[in-house]
Amino acid sequence: MHHRHHIRKVLIKGWLPKDGFLMEKSITQIIEKNAVVRDWSLKTHREKGDSLVEVCVANLPKHITVNVRQNNLEDLVRIWNQWNSDTRGIFTDRYGDIAHLITIRVDEQLIQAMVRFWDPAYQCFTFNQEDMTPTIEEYAALLRIDNVQFGKIYVKEPKPMTFKKKLMRLTDMTDTWAEKQIKKKNETICIPWSSLRDLALNHPDMLKRVNLFALAIYGLVIFPKVLRHLEVAVVVFFERLKQGINPFPTILAETFRSLSSCRRKGEGRFIGCAQLLNVWILSHFWKVERTPFHMFSKTFSPLEAYLKQEWPKEVTEEQWVSVFQNLHTEDITWRAPWIRPSVLLYRVGDQDWIPLLGL
Repeated sequence: MHHRHHIRKVLIKGWLPKDGFLMEKSITQIIEKNAVVRDWSLKTHREKGDSLVEVCVANLPKHITVNVRQNNLEDLVRIWNQWNSDTRGIFTDRYGDIAHLITIRVDEQLIQAMVRFWDPAYQCFTFNQEDMTPTIEEYAALLRIDNVQFGKIYVKEPKPMTFKKKLMRLTDMTDTWAEKQIKKKNETICIPWSSLRDLALNHPDMLKRVNLFALAIYGLVIFPKVLRHLEVAVVVFFERLKQGINPFPTILAETFRSLSSCRRKGEGRFIGCAQLLNVWILSHFWKVERTPFHMFSKTFSPLEAYLKQEWPKEVTEEQWVSVFQNLHTEDITWRAPWIRPSVLLYRVGDQDWIPLLGL
């Protein structure tokens, strides 16, 4: 399960607590080939069985009412199109390929169908006999944010600066202005995108424009909880990005949380990043005879390549459901063509199935 098949993995032994300190026992990194990991995985599963006894949702529901409504991103597209190549280059150096998300069409019928196959207990999609789930490595490959410390995971600051002060710092605007912009929507403290739009377009400081544009993508596309607004939690998270925290576990955790909530309730609005989920699943239908050499280049952008592909349109939710219900191993590619072979941690000492780090 969870893409155990597609990449080499790492086994680490060691680290035992002694007198309140972590003492190194004997650390050995063992690189195993895919086939070895797959055999170990099947053997372990046969011997130990499933790790979950209850709360497993196995039956496909007859119907789920999921709202996949997205923000209107025309303002963001217009701002991006007005920038010259230098400004775009500075943006990409700082924030990777997130600007491509604003032009990716979300297939709402596809996402609605996928939610029906999500298993909240195992945190994966079960399509017929195939288990699949997006991984941190895949989202990292898609967004290509280079200035990230992968081991530095986002946690909320114990005493964060007030929302008003964060807004003042991000915009260079006054206390009075910031006070006026803060709104409350469905118990969520946020700021309307309309309050930041002109600043993102016309702020005299070019770096402030770049930062505000990136903040807008995080608030309207990646974490679109309140339509047409950016919530305080996103602003707090965005401030930490400058310290090099790894955004991918948080992006994935929010997607998982929203999928599980919609699946359990049988309704609700999907508030994960629909664009990334859309690209992720279609990429596993993106078959290439042999991975072209240019795909392994550091300058290759999977999102840009995805946008140039022809993808099916006007497919109904029921048609997607039929595709997933009848999915076989040969219908999909386990390793998306843009993912580079790499070494992954799959086990630490006697601990199997290392869990996803989330919020």
